[in-house]
Amino acid sequence: MNTEKDFSPLTPNIVRALNDKLYEKRKVAALEIEKLVREFVAQNNSTQIRHVIQILASEFALSQHPHSRKGGLIGLAACSIALGKDSGLYLKELIEPVLTCFNDSDSRLRYYACEALYNIVKVARGAVLPHFNVLFDGLSKLAADPDPNVKSGSELLDRLLKDIVTESNKFDLVAFVPLLRERIYSNNQYARQFIISWILVLESVPDINLIDYLPEILDGLFQILGDSSKEIRRTCEVVLGEFLKEIKKTPSSVKFAEMANILVIHCQVSDESKLTNDLIQLTAMTWMREFIQLAGRVMLPYSSGILTAVLPGLSYDDRKKSTKEAASACNSSLMKLVTPEDDEDEEETGSQTTPPQQDSPPKSQEDLNDSLNASQESIGLSKICFFAPAVLDRAQVTLDLDGIVQVLDHHLHDSSTGMMTRIAVLKWLYHLYIKTPRKMFRHTDSLFPMLLKTLSDESDEVILKDLEVLAEIASSPAGQTYNSGMCDSSDSKAGLHVPEQSNIGHQLVVGSKTADASPSTPSMNSYFTKFMINLLKRFSLERKLLETRGAFIIRQLCLLLHAENIFHSMADILLKEEDLKFASTMVQTLNTILLTSAELFQLRNQLKDLHTQESCALFCCLYRSWCHNPVATVSLCFLTQNYRHAYELIQKFGDLEVTVDFLMEVDKLVQLIESPIFTYLRLQLLDVENNPYLIKALYGLLMLLPQSHAFQLLSHRLRCVPNPELMRTVDDSKSCNIKRSNQAHVDYTELLQHFDRVQSKHLEVRHQRSGRAEHTDRKLAL
Repeated sequence: MNTEKDFSPLTPNIVRALNDKLYEKRKVAALEIEKLVREFVAQNNSTQIRHVIQILASEFALSQHPHSRKGGLIGLAACSIALGKDSGLYLKELIEPVLTCFNDSDSRLRYYACEALYNIVKVARGAVLPHFNVLFDGLSKLAADPDPNVKSGSELLDRLLKDIVTESNKFDLVAFVPLLRERIYSNNQYARQFIISWILVLESVPDINLIDYLPEILDGLFQILGDSSKEIRRTCEVVLGEFLKEIKKTPSSVKFAEMANILVIHCQVSDESKLTNDLIQLTAMTWMREFIQLAGRVMLPYSSGILTAVLPGLSYDDRKKSTKEAASACNSSLMKLVTPEDDEDEEETGSQTTPPQQDSPPKSQEDLNDSLNASQESIGLSKICFFAPAVLDRAQVTLDLDGIVQVLDHHLHDSSTGMMTRIAVLKWLYHLYIKTPRKMFRHTDSLFPMLLKTLSDESDEVILKDLEVLAEIASSPAGQTYNSGMCDSSDSKAGLHVPEQSNIGHQLVVGSKTADASPSTPSMNSYFTKFMINLLKRFSLERKLLETRGAFIIRQLCLLLHAENIFHSMADILLKEEDLKFASTMVQTLNTILLTSAELFQLRNQLKDLHTQESCALFCCLYRSWCHNPVATVSLCFLTQNYRHAYELIQKFGDLEVTVDFLMEVDKLVQLIESPIFTYLRLQLLDVENNPYLIKALYGLLMLLPQSHAFQLLSHRLRCVPNPELMRTVDDSKSCNIKRSNQAHVDYTELLQHFDRVQSKHLEVRHQRSGRAEHTDRKLAL
């Protein structure tokens, strides 16, 4: 430095001492500067004061010579001490050169700069708050300084500044938040520790309402929560916990909507570290749970995003039990927010929704997205769903039904979806069909194929929930408005005949009850018939499904819907089924269910005594389809006590092809006769004179059977039939042949003719199949 240059009012001795390499000499010079400035203060000579500060800044603190810079720093600190309470008038000139030295490459000089700023701030106290942002910016850099002495000095300055902010009521939070939002995305651990400590301090100050600006920093807080340092994570957890406590205390002032998407992102965040990933996810899920419970329907426009984040968590194992429980609570609370009012169209509500009017400062969605950019880049959000909210206000919100259905449908299609998630998806669909049926039926055609496919799921519980949804679709009055056609173009691929609506409607109620329908039969819409057709098609294409789950599915449907409708509809469809082998198998399955399932008790009682026109019509409908399976037809006659007709059918068995499968079915029928279902039939064997055809029919079955266990069983039963002479009583002659006098009329001759026609078709098909097999054998022999 040029010592000949005029530095007045600084004396040459002061200038030389400031440039000295020894700290003690620079300290002596600082004391002289302090004395000089005090004189100027006493004289109220602000011009000379500014001139001294300007010389110390430009000629020393910003000098190229390191010792000069050190001298300038201690000199500026001396000026501040001398100015005392008046230092606030010169803070800009005092602080700026010191902050510039924070970037010096010499660690000792950075330390002296920190020391100088500490003295300046200590004297000025609250007067430094207008310069808080530049001070905070400089301190945030020193917090990550590699030199421990510099870091230690910055911590002292940091504590001093926090004390000043805490005791002051003039802190400009609005000006500070943009800087905080920028610095919160730092990846440096020390910088993160610095940031999180300041947020904790600001949150503790009663006069500083940081909760209003939480949407600005929440994403950054979740980023810090994923830090590898346990101490930083713990501090961040404390900060987030304090925010959540305040949110619970004052929910009316919280900007829930602006933070919803941030939570959605972090509920499904993916990170390299499983430990931090679990912590972020659990915390975000906990916040989401509280938001849904506190904000209520304000969260509905974000439902699709919330479900995207929450549903996978329902299938977590016990290693993530807490997250799973939080996800379950979120899911349940969100589901409760959907009400029948959400089924109303916007034009029906009489008012259009408007953007939210919340306490200032307002923040646009674009600003929110900008604040998340750094987060998205750092955690790789290419696979994370981010949903734009629907327009809303606190008085009126719109349910994003299309988005919800899209998310639910995606999870149903995804083969990796866990069982509990699939169950939750189906519960959601059922809930939506209950609460918003009109709007949901707009999506039914797109959902229907996947709901049918879900019947092949491995889990019984999933199938049960799936059947509940399908049953609600089939029986909902809202479905009558959306007649999308009886079946799609693929229905014919399985050889399933699609009956005319009128053919099914003469007893099966579609849309409204008809004169011939049972009074107890509930109304069904067109989707019921579509469901039955596609269910049979699925059984036809997936025989394993029919074998393993067919009875289970049909029994559950009989509980959810009306058993009479189920059997009547399936019988009508199977009546003209082209795949005769499948028709026979399906009839055998339906017959077994009819005879053995507790769910069919009422229907069995209805068929047992054909006293009404409705029960006779049902019997005739079932009979025509049951003709695909001769043994099933006989068992239906036994159930309805049509013993003479059963005997006439068995007489025709001599003209049929008796196969091993046929004999096995007869064997099963004998076993059924010995079961509780046919207790009444066995008791009727006591009345020999009034039930001769029952005995003849049973003997007919006996003659069909080979010498087997079933033969022995039935033979033993028939040997127990008493001698009619021994059983005769005085009143027998009066009661004879009047047992079924009150039975409604059934044309059994026509039914026998129908049986012959159906069996002729079966015989023709078997001959054709046999001919093709012989032709193939001859070709192979050649």
